[in-house]
Amino acid sequence: MAATPFTPETNRGLRGYLLLALLAVSVMLAACGFRLKGVSPLPFDTLYTNIAQNSAFGVALRRAIVASSPNTRIVEDPAQAEVRLLQLSNDERLRELSIDAEGRVEEYELNLEFTFQLVDAAGHQIIAPTTLRAVRELPYDDTLVQAKQSEITSIFQQMQQSMVARIVRLMSAPDVAQAVQNVQQLPTAEVPENLAPVSNDPAPTGSTIWGAPTMKPGGVF
Repeated sequence: MAATPFTPETNRGLRGYLLLALLAVSVMLAACGFRLKGVSPLPFDTLYTNIAQNSAFGVALRRAIVASSPNTRIVEDPAQAEVRLLQLSNDERLRELSIDAEGRVEEYELNLEFTFQLVDAAGHQIIAPTTLRAVRELPYDDTLVQAKQSEITSIFQQMQQSMVARIVRLMSAPDVAQAVQNVQQLPTAEVPENLAPVSNDPAPTGSTIWGAPTMKPGGVF
């Protein structure tokens, strides 16, 4: 039996079948809620936040929102915002984790704790006050104080970037989208009267770095 010759008509037919198969897969993925990595549209058009835009945290948060949800506009006037992302507290701490026989610190624990809520203009609670925590451990050498200070600053910045990603993921979650659609049924929250931007650049509290008089890492929020 002779093989079927491969003709231009056969090639066009194969391309047609492939296009139909790709279209079917795309429809199935869309039905399952699949989205390309990095694209997580937020379920609202305008957002106000009291996290200062000139702080490292504020810059990172705004960049993440723009990258994840390009159609969401961040406004400077809370009265113009559909929802408000409000920082309630932000705390960075250093804790001595282990000490050698001579009383020198061998290891520090770095703690970052951020509390926020998401409400609409009427104060309906879309995301109840939520505290996110991150902990890292760092071996310490007091003969390399300056280098270790820089390393601690870098680690805190990495923790903060991770915190920003977690906040954006929470705001883009399906239950948040559902809450926005049924916002009138949600309880109201106590919203601070003063919604002015707050600073996010404190130095870590807690233990003083061993061998250094003070620690004021630049860019830490």
